[in-house]
Amino acid sequence: MAASVVRTLGSSLGRNLREVRLHLSQSCAGSQGARDFVEQHYVSLKKSNPQFPFLIRECSGVRATLWARYGHGREASVSVENMSCDQVAATLSTLAHSQ
Repeated sequence: MAASVVRTLGSSLGRNLREVRLHLSQSCAGSQGARDFVEQHYVSLKKSNPQFPFLIRECSGVRATLWARYGHGREASVSVENMSCDQVAATLSTLAHSQ
């Protein structure tokens, strides 16, 4: 499912968004889905959106959180703690299509 969501986003990621940041822990079990998402889909997202800032922030013990920055400095964040890779992809899609 995550692969189809990433394909659907394609090069449209920057249409509503200005930046995406994914904060995760390198070792905490709650960040496993976020780590899996990065390992499986980061490269394809960057290939589809080479100029778009998709930032990965790793820090020991931090809660997995997906941040979206829109125009005019507005930001939204969603906890992706204990989510699967598919759920992280669906959350990114939701943030990308909201304003």
